[in-house]
Amino acid sequence: MLKSVIAVIAYVLLAPLIGGLLAGWERKISARMQRRVGPPLLQPFYDVQKLFHKQTIAVDKAQGMFLISYFVLMIFTGAMIFAGMDILMTFFVLSTASTFLYFAAVVTSSPYSTLGGSRELIQMMTYEPAVLLTCVGFYLAADSFNVSKIISQKMSMILYLPGIFFAFVFILTIKMRKSPFDLSASHHPHQELVKGITTEMGAKNLALFEISEWYENVFLLSVVALFVINRNPLSWVVAVLVALFVWFLEILIDNSSARVKWPVMLTTTWVVTLLAAGVNLLVLMLIK
Repeated sequence: MLKSVIAVIAYVLLAPLIGGLLAGWERKISARMQRRVGPPLLQPFYDVQKLFHKQTIAVDKAQGMFLISYFVLMIFTGAMIFAGMDILMTFFVLSTASTFLYFAAVVTSSPYSTLGGSRELIQMMTYEPAVLLTCVGFYLAADSFNVSKIISQKMSMILYLPGIFFAFVFILTIKMRKSPFDLSASHHPHQELVKGITTEMGAKNLALFEISEWYENVFLLSVVALFVINRNPLSWVVAVLVALFVWFLEILIDNSSARVKWPVMLTTTWVVTLLAAGVNLLVLMLIK
């Protein structure tokens, strides 16, 4: 219990710091890939600080309530996994948080923001099957949905779930809002959606969104690490390295891919989910 409490407190306090640093490094790495110098490493923190000092002018006051709900649920999502709780329930809470983000986008009645919100729902429909199969795979491999039992196994889950791991890494491109699947929102300034779901967000509202994204990225990389961690203490080091490699891979894909239309995203993701995660699950059911 004490370890769980410490882990949760560490996540709540350190996740935005780690997420902000990852965002800073991402900008530097992307700039180098494009032969640019890039902004300072701490630029994401400077941006958020500046947003908090700006006057909040919301198109609809309800947007702030929805964003606060999104922010709180995103923290709660990560706290659940670091407390060793049910991973299936953790992803249900994550889906609920994404729903509040959708409401925050469409409540403004802005055509750009509403279009971004509708694409956010399409993205949820696209990656949810892979998320569900990931939870089922963990259950079949570890005989439990509890994270605490998953990380206490003799062998890493990736040995049982290579196809599911591949499918989960594939949908991270959607969850982390990277090209070619950055349809609802993007850190790139050139897309026609004018930042999509964040079009009508500004000042403190936009700052809350950015910090929530930092929390979510740390959570997603923690799930990647969950595939590697076992009862061997050295597996934690390997898990961190694997998570960082996946994070770098997402940046590489983001900078080398053009954004596609939503039918391509939907079809491609479901095919990968069916072939990689689905087949892996069938094999696992036969050998367990």
